[in-house]
Amino acid sequence: MSQQKAPALRLNYRRTFLIGFAFFGILLLWQVYDSWCPTFLTDIFARRLYDLSSAQLKASDPAKILNVQWIVGIIMACDNLAALILLPIFGSLSDKTKTPIGKRMPYILVGTLVAALAFPFIPLFFHLNNIAAMVAMMAVVLMFMMMYRSPAVALMPDITPKPLRARANGVINIMGYLGGAFATVLGIFLKLSDYINAPDAGRKLLTIEVPFAVASLLMAISAFVLYATIKENRIAEEMKDELALGEQLAAVETPVDDDAPMSRANRAMLLAILGAEFLWFMADNAIGTYIGNYVIYYLNASSGATMYLTIIGGLASVIGFAIAGAIADRVGRKWTVSSGLALTVLAVVFMCFVTPTGRVVGQNGEHAFPAALYIVWLLKGFGMALVHNCSFPMVVELCSSKKIGKFTGYYYAASMSAQTLTPVLLGLAFRVTLAWRALPVYAALLYALSCFVFTSRVKNIKAKKLENVKGLEALDVD
Repeated sequence: MSQQKAPALRLNYRRTFLIGFAFFGILLLWQVYDSWCPTFLTDIFARRLYDLSSAQLKASDPAKILNVQWIVGIIMACDNLAALILLPIFGSLSDKTKTPIGKRMPYILVGTLVAALAFPFIPLFFHLNNIAAMVAMMAVVLMFMMMYRSPAVALMPDITPKPLRARANGVINIMGYLGGAFATVLGIFLKLSDYINAPDAGRKLLTIEVPFAVASLLMAISAFVLYATIKENRIAEEMKDELALGEQLAAVETPVDDDAPMSRANRAMLLAILGAEFLWFMADNAIGTYIGNYVIYYLNASSGATMYLTIIGGLASVIGFAIAGAIADRVGRKWTVSSGLALTVLAVVFMCFVTPTGRVVGQNGEHAFPAALYIVWLLKGFGMALVHNCSFPMVVELCSSKKIGKFTGYYYAASMSAQTLTPVLLGLAFRVTLAWRALPVYAALLYALSCFVFTSRVKNIKAKKLENVKGLEALDVD
């Protein structure tokens, strides 16, 4: 037996940072989409059903705002249903694609270009009260973002050895949250609630158009940076030996073999991870979809408060992403995810007891925002960063480099199926209970169930010991 020392693995932080521009564009768009579109839909359906703006309806009959949410949920779910179908398709197609610029890049470039062109038309058609055109533009954006998303996310594991993917995913996610931060800052200065609460004559298109236009521009720039700096084919060839070593050191119960059916143990692990992921994304998307309406129509606070929540949660998430890889190296990915879910459950249970302050502070009769929610978002942001940082690497750990796009599609199929179902279920819950508190109760139950499923069904298999490069050399900034 050879006594030769195994080559050390090291994470190229510069390259991982550049790959992160793909996720920068993704979260930038989603932050704008999720923060603005549900409120657009609420307002436009209030006009269709009651011939009143949502602000007028809130003042005259607040219960009817809740009655509209199930329709909002159906529209948001239809977009996610399309994503559920398209994500695995584009992920699998990109696995089989061969071009001079790589297998992922063509999908990233085309998807970004079309989505960026269509995105600013959503607020324009809302302002014109054209619901058919607005929903059509939402569908176009979502379809082409699905072309972009699976290939873009698969790019990191394509050129990162398996034992290093949790750390790399932390860098990728930090870049994504920087993208979301751009949208958040815009939302602080261009308050959606100012537009929604204004009389029709006082509604200014620029207030809602600028965030969408800026998001489109930054998405296009991020895709260009990615294309200019990441040469897929060359990097994959250079990384061939390190990727092969990563396969040998993978945190799997049985070795991955493309020429044989997936082992029973690995299949059970995959299903358990995806099942738990489905549940926590049901909770995550419930909050993401309805928190803007929750703040405007239940807490009667400024929409700017939602943006401050996003900033606080984002900062906590950045800290979580920065240290999640190191935590996973010590205790394993299973217990890192489980502890993140447990912390999130505690935070959202606390949210169930938060109520409107009733203290008027704004010119439009807006109330002071309850400070307790900042604590909720701090804990939830940190906890879910631990979850998201480790869960995706656990899924692509169970396949070889030939199927990364396909398994990325599985990961997003689980999340998108959750996001298809949850807006409708929660919208119906609002309609039945006529209580905004249904939001935190619903989310807390699902987070708790996902924690139980993950902790009880997923095995804690650590990667085999490897000799990582230490010190400045570990940065590998060439």
